[in-house]
Amino acid sequence: TMNFSSDTAAPAHPLILEAMVAAAKGPASSYGGDPWTKAARDALCETFETDLDIWLVSSGTAANALGLSILCPPHGAIACHEEAHIERDERGAPEFFTGGGRLSLLPGAHARIDVAALKRRLAANDPDFVHETPLHVLSLSNLTESGAAYRPFEIKERAGLAHEAGLAVHLDGARLANALVSTGATPAEMTWRAGVNVLSFGATKNGGAGCEAIILFGAARQRLQELKVRAKLAGHMPPKMRFLGAQMSAYLKDGLWLELARRANTSAASLASALTKAGIELAHPVDGNEVFATLPLGAAARLSAAGAAFHPWPDGSHRFVCSWATAPSEIAALAAHLDG
Repeated sequence: TMNFSSDTAAPAHPLILEAMVAAAKGPASSYGGDPWTKAARDALCETFETDLDIWLVSSGTAANALGLSILCPPHGAIACHEEAHIERDERGAPEFFTGGGRLSLLPGAHARIDVAALKRRLAANDPDFVHETPLHVLSLSNLTESGAAYRPFEIKERAGLAHEAGLAVHLDGARLANALVSTGATPAEMTWRAGVNVLSFGATKNGGAGCEAIILFGAARQRLQELKVRAKLAGHMPPKMRFLGAQMSAYLKDGLWLELARRANTSAASLASALTKAGIELAHPVDGNEVFATLPLGAAARLSAAGAAFHPWPDGSHRFVCSWATAPSEIAALAAHLDG
């Protein structure tokens, strides 16, 4: 196979599946009152070096939309990149879960929000003007939708501007593990120490069977009860949350999550090298497990005919995603077909 369609196409890691099986013995309290969910929270507190609160859901869209719903009122707006997942791929879920909140789109190379554009947007924000929809939240993504990483200082700069303007900060961390591995930053440096209030922390793309954590830092922890109410209202209060807790605990245990991200990133670097050796230009930096290639005419059809799975991207490039399970043979097979 040559499956570079998405890291969500990858299987769940055996250790995570084993943890779910181990959690399937006997009765346990419902709705997060179980030992596995408590253990997951404890593990996340240790991982992020701070006290925090969590709510576990099964998809990144649910994590983003619910996390944003406690930060943005129905009459407010969320500033995000014009390529952000919450804009491009979530079918209006943030607007739906906030009860009417809007997205305010910003530009920037490689799907990183441009600082100058953010400053201009914040300067124009006037919460007292009744005819406009004022900003309440800044949402960043790491990795971005173009596979680029924000360094901690880049998040801190943007979050600082947002906080000065009275906004809360949300981070979409569906591929946070990949960003941490490539930058060498710690989880704390990349999140709450850089000014993040609410984090969507992904495991599904990196070995999970379907598990994301909405993490509340600092003052945002006061919103936990509201988050639970909104989760119930939206149908995201899993009765058997122990199986999500078991996934998250196994994901974090002994650094498994970072090791899996390291494997995916290494495969992406190898794939990028094979593409550039074939004379193919890359459209974005390879800061994680995604490679965006500007394929020559006919190459996409040729690779697809050979059995390779990948996706065209709105900017004209094609996206190839590696996962923890990507085999060197898949990359070698793709490389063999690049020359026709």
